[in-house]
Amino acid sequence: MWTKNERKGKVDQAKGKVKQVVGILIGDDDLKAEGQVDETVGKVEAAAGRTSRKTGNAITRVGKAMKR
Repeated sequence: MWTKNERKGKVDQAKGKVKQVVGILIGDDDLKAEGQVDETVGKVEAAAGRTSRKTGNAITRVGKAMKR
């Protein structure tokens, strides 16, 4: 299951890609650049979410192993 940051990151990546395409189609370099920033921010958010999820899972596994 994705974390909140992973979901938000995926949405921001998609939003950025759409802005880039629209910027290219209408010739708006500012919109294209804004889309690139949104996509990059989304990638960072998703990576942070994955890291926190994996860390939480590892902590849970260690806790369960210690109870045995």
